[in-house]
Amino acid sequence: MNSSIVKEKLFINGQWVETENTQKIYNKYTGEVFSEVCIADENLVDQAIEAAEFAHKHTVFAPDYRYTVLMRTAELLKENIERFAKIIAQEGGKPITDAKAEVNRSVSTIIMAAEETKKLVGEIIPNYNHQGRFIYTIKKPIGVVAAITPFNFPLNLVVHKVAPALAAGNPVILKPASSTATIAIKFCELLEKAGVPKGYIQCVVGSGSTVGEQLLKDERIAHYTFTGSPEVGKHIKRTIGLRKATLELGSNSATIVHSDADIEKAASKLAKMAFAHAGQICISVQRILIQNSVKEKFMEKFLQEVSLLKVGDPLNPQTNVGPMISEKEAERIEQWVKEAVDEGAKVLIGGKREKSIYYPTVIMNARKGMKVMDEEAFGPIVVVSTYETIEEAIELVNDSKYGLQAGIYTSDINLSYKIPYLLEVGGVIVNDTCCFRADQMPYGGVKESGNGKEGPSYAIQELVETVTVVVNIEG
Repeated sequence: MNSSIVKEKLFINGQWVETENTQKIYNKYTGEVFSEVCIADENLVDQAIEAAEFAHKHTVFAPDYRYTVLMRTAELLKENIERFAKIIAQEGGKPITDAKAEVNRSVSTIIMAAEETKKLVGEIIPNYNHQGRFIYTIKKPIGVVAAITPFNFPLNLVVHKVAPALAAGNPVILKPASSTATIAIKFCELLEKAGVPKGYIQCVVGSGSTVGEQLLKDERIAHYTFTGSPEVGKHIKRTIGLRKATLELGSNSATIVHSDADIEKAASKLAKMAFAHAGQICISVQRILIQNSVKEKFMEKFLQEVSLLKVGDPLNPQTNVGPMISEKEAERIEQWVKEAVDEGAKVLIGGKREKSIYYPTVIMNARKGMKVMDEEAFGPIVVVSTYETIEEAIELVNDSKYGLQAGIYTSDINLSYKIPYLLEVGGVIVNDTCCFRADQMPYGGVKESGNGKEGPSYAIQELVETVTVVVNIEG
């Protein structure tokens, strides 16, 4: 291994802790070792939980200081945009332009969370039937929060979980995805520098079967916020019982292209967003539904735009599609496509793999029962289908175990108003693809796409307890 690579330590109870056991993190494009990260054992995880619980019970982290810490963190991150983006591109394989956008979004998300510290107010409850009693509510921190984050947005999804939890006054135990843990550790360094109180942020790295399981089974943790697969989400719910969880799970999101839409505009945008970050986005465009009457016009433009996407080194600013998170995942997509073709689907473009790179692939004639149609691909493939009526399109979108987001291109204002009531999803994006997220909006799905909402002002309401206070003023 390159001797210049620094061993990244874990952050526990305000201290940087080095462990004997480590894990190598690889550059997803070159395959070279990028960093080496310490791995937490059972004892260290217990220390992290104990420190967080102690901080919750004994350390005052007042709202004005939460605001100061978060705003200073945002400032520090803004000063390090280039450095953080390069880490994301190397250890995550995300094109550098998109990585910079992720860091900028993270700065904004932290600021939004900081502003929420000023809004943690209760309310006075009108008393109609019990005179002599004054009723009001207060908001208080829920307790220790475990934040379990994925590889695909290794900074912004950390921020979406950690910043609102801190804004609410909760200590956080962060368990980032092992394959992209470096960026999470660097973020903890910024929090430390910004003055986060001892015990309010812990970072432990390890597998879900060890570190993850220990976190789930420890009842000192009050709330879990998780982004990942439905299978793990269900396991979390079974394990934690009545304790609370915010779960952002899977999707095979669809976008409808109606005949009255700007077809060329829709085709250009869909060609980009179906393959952004190699399709490894929770709301990636996996299914495109085109009204039959505009199919030929759409497909001509769409395939032309897909063919122009530049595939390769994520550090090249011209790259649109970089590698997948691992060669194993690229092989999985390769197998899914092969299975679909063997069952009658047709590949119109793409369908080839070079190590961890899978080329942007457009599939037609897929049907229900095929993995590329039913499951979350989380890779650079998109399935194109057609429909006759909007009712048929709505039925096709809803015919899924997932329900995160959907998009529709249409110029019909009445349809734009009605369709959010008809689609079984957590978010409807009109005249854009399903792959859109503003960090301030409520974000979360239905069915096997999870429960609860992210977005700082929405997440924070799940990270505080509302306590009702009744004062007998005649007593």
